[in-house]
Amino acid sequence: MKFVGLTYAVFLLVSPALAQQAQQEDVFKLNVDVNLVEVHVNVVDIRDRPVGNLRKENFRLFEDQVQQNITVFKHEDIPVSLGLVIDNSRSIEPRKQRLDSAALSFVRRGNPDDETFIVHFDDTARMARDFTASISELEETLASVKPFGQTAIYDALILALDHMQEAKHTKKTILLITDGVDNVSKHTLDEAIEATKRSRVAVYTVGLLSESGGQKAEDSLIRMAEASGGRAYFPQTAEEAGSVMDRVARDLREQYTLGYFPMNAVLNGAWRSVRVQVVPPPKVTAKLNANYRHGYYGPSK
Repeated sequence: MKFVGLTYAVFLLVSPALAQQAQQEDVFKLNVDVNLVEVHVNVVDIRDRPVGNLRKENFRLFEDQVQQNITVFKHEDIPVSLGLVIDNSRSIEPRKQRLDSAALSFVRRGNPDDETFIVHFDDTARMARDFTASISELEETLASVKPFGQTAIYDALILALDHMQEAKHTKKTILLITDGVDNVSKHTLDEAIEATKRSRVAVYTVGLLSESGGQKAEDSLIRMAEASGGRAYFPQTAEEAGSVMDRVARDLREQYTLGYFPMNAVLNGAWRSVRVQVVPPPKVTAKLNANYRHGYYGPSK
């Protein structure tokens, strides 16, 4: 098994909060709209193992190379709005039952307050099950379809990203499972990547790719994952895919949340880069790596 990806966490913009500052003994008030930015960060050691027990002082956060004041710090299991985007093309049939079981295991390892929907894709992409907290409903939906047709990955991802606008949690994740290359979508890879960059959703891709998929299939899954702050995995078997999904579930539950109010007040919708630096605790000499989303589109007027 191999995995590819520079980042695998995601930060979220939440609703603007109005801040009022009285000046000159209430002669006038300056109203400032500010966005709280939350960066969800996984910290791993050189063996890619998660690192816990870090504190706020172990992190430095920069936006466009300007250090920001971290006003929110949490290390807890936050509920997630989850989208399962699952390949239903004919080629998936020999592994369907095992992959469905792995996807259900992934959901079971989550927070009890998580909500999950399912998008299936073959010749077309469609919403198979709306948000639910019921494992039995998810199981019923997965078991009710028979693989056929081709592979509309990009259409499925864009459909899932759009549906995330109805999510109740601010932390949002998509798990996309496929065994091939897109060959029938109406949308392009570039359109899927742009939609991902503009979303507040982390996308994890799991590709059980055959030789027919080739480098094109692998590259597309990597690009979609990295654009979101997610990660791309390429297991060789359905059993390895299950292990990958368990790992993603663990990572989602062990993230640090760093929140800040950007010093940049310009509302032009431009791209803003984000960098997180980890300062190891005393007596920790090994390098620690922070994995997170490295930028976002700022607010606009």
